Amino acid sequence: MNGLMKNEGIAGTERFASPGKGRGLRAVKHFAVGDLVFACPAYSYVLTVNERGAHCEYCFTRKEGLSKCGKCKQAYYCEIDCQKGDWPMHKLECTAMCSYGENWCPSETVRLVARIIMKQKVTTERTQSERLLLLSEFEAHLDKLDSEKNEMNQTDIAALHHFYSRHIDFPDDQTLTVLFGQTLSSFLPLSSLSRPSSVALMNHSCSPNVIVTYKGTVAEVRAVQDIQPGDEIFNSYIDLLYPTDDRNERLRDSYFFTCVCNECATRSKDGGKMALQKLSSPPQPEEVRKMVHYARNVIEEFRRAKHYKNILFPTICELSQEKMISIFADTNVYVLHMMYQAMGVCLYMQDWDGAMSYGEKIIQPYSVHYPAYSLNVASMYLKLGRLYLGLERKTQGVKALKKAIAIMEVAHGKDHHYVTEVKQEVEELK
Repeated sequence: MNGLMKNEGIAGTERFASPGKGRGLRAVKHFAVGDLVFACPAYSYVLTVNERGAHCEYCFTRKEGLSKCGKCKQAYYCEIDCQKGDWPMHKLECTAMCSYGENWCPSETVRLVARIIMKQKVTTERTQSERLLLLSEFEAHLDKLDSEKNEMNQTDIAALHHFYSRHIDFPDDQTLTVLFGQTLSSFLPLSSLSRPSSVALMNHSCSPNVIVTYKGTVAEVRAVQDIQPGDEIFNSYIDLLYPTDDRNERLRDSYFFTCVCNECATRSKDGGKMALQKLSSPPQPEEVRKMVHYARNVIEEFRRAKHYKNILFPTICELSQEKMISIFADTNVYVLHMMYQAMGVCLYMQDWDGAMSYGEKIIQPYSVHYPAYSLNVASMYLKLGRLYLGLERKTQGVKALKKAIAIMEVAHGKDHHYVTEVKQEVEELK
């Protein structure tokens, strides 16, 4: 799911000039852990192709028995009201999908930009989404793009013209370049939704005091630390498992800044994240440096593509782990990354015992390395709980699911359907 969001119900927060960071968002009231800070319905959004058929195109509800669009046969809806609600935007793609057939292949970014352009054409007044931050105020970072990203931008513009030229009157290419830059800089990879305007207003911290989750097309921001009036509200833009240097490399590459939060300044978790084997003869610094370089390269290869269907993938995982643990401890984040990949292979191959074994090795270090109320930790507890239950280890399964629920009630809210579903699982086991 990709989208740009509009602002709703943000009492208790205000925009301000954040020292050293530009604009930011701060609290004007107290928020306790688990409190909803604000919620943002979508300004514009698209459902990704691989989620079609499982989710309603309009409200993003996941359910069986969805009805197809009678014309293109590719969009699915809960009910007629959802289909009617989506038609002003879906009609942009419906005719084109019919015309191009199997050759219809614009990226989600291209599809989202097309919808934004259409939305702008029919919107004559400042929208709710722009109460705190205008769409035009989103950073495009064009001066910081390398040649590869500039080329991607131009490829997207060409695709936009190719697939939508019959249906949209485009602005000039420079305006489109800025719009693509603004859209890309607003993406939240973990959620597959681009950042809402008020979410985009929040600055990054590696020790965030809020978390962003989703309920259909609505982004919800909840406190994961106690927030006092006057405190700046910080979100995390990236996966926080990795050590300081890795996190900042990712931030510079994707968001063009270096983090100076307290976690980055003190590197307080780096020692545990980079734990080494306790050997009689400790590895030399150069050996450690080379192994870090190797681990980063392997992780980058895996990040670029999923290899679960590749017959060599299990062997690659095993060999990479063996090499890393000659120097790194089992709790080292690079080893954990490979274990997570190996667990994915086991799940794909229905090796439930193997998946459970990896999950048991991962969960405790995850709980230490990630911030409190991390959904990465909750997700691992869910996987472990369901594996335990499938292997007829009911007591351990229920215990793991309850730990997931405790995190999810804070991150998602107690009334979220994800929480309700897991609670129902536990209730049915009594």
